[in-house]
Amino acid sequence: MTVTTEFYLRSSSLPLVSITTELQPDEITCTHALCLQPDVQAFVVEIDIDDDVSEKELAALDEVEEVTLLGETDDKTVYELHVDLDDTPFESFDNSRSGVAKMESTTITPEGWRETKVFKDHETFNEFRMTCEDNGISFELISITPDPSSSENQLQDGLTDRQREALRLAISRGYYESPRQVTAEELAEELDISQPSLSALLRRGERRLLTSSLGEPAI
Repeated sequence: MTVTTEFYLRSSSLPLVSITTELQPDEITCTHALCLQPDVQAFVVEIDIDDDVSEKELAALDEVEEVTLLGETDDKTVYELHVDLDDTPFESFDNSRSGVAKMESTTITPEGWRETKVFKDHETFNEFRMTCEDNGISFELISITPDPSSSENQLQDGLTDRQREALRLAISRGYYESPRQVTAEELAEELDISQPSLSALLRRGERRLLTSSLGEPAI
């Protein structure tokens, strides 16, 4: 089941954050990124005209190797920036990886990146999250939404979307392993619910799966 997630990656080491920390903009928008070489990435960014950021100022940033002015809209100046990725964790955010798709432009602020991505399943999402954390990137989940097409599965096993989401997350994180790889408190925090609510979701989901498998009426 695919999941749509919105999250904040907080780190000053992320590409282009220096534009918001060293120059005028409070935030910029990255509309596209393309890998040119293993250590060089081209980013297309939009900067508010009112922020009055020049090509010269952008080119003076340590991480920027080349600046190309692409044009202007009514309120934005659009640049292509070639960025040196040496000593950055950018490989953690490769959008070409299987099962991950960026849905909206990335918002870049002095704190880091705000993104919306679709993952093919909870396991892929958790791999991404753990890779971020392994690279020293603070990962703050804002929202996570399962694919509404899962309603067909609900008719088959009786699970609600929320029960299925909680069970899938618990399985992918090793909650049912022995010994457990994650606590109920940690799962609850990831789903942004209380620990008692998480336990109730899992318990009801488990009961529905068992009664469905055994052919017994759900209580």
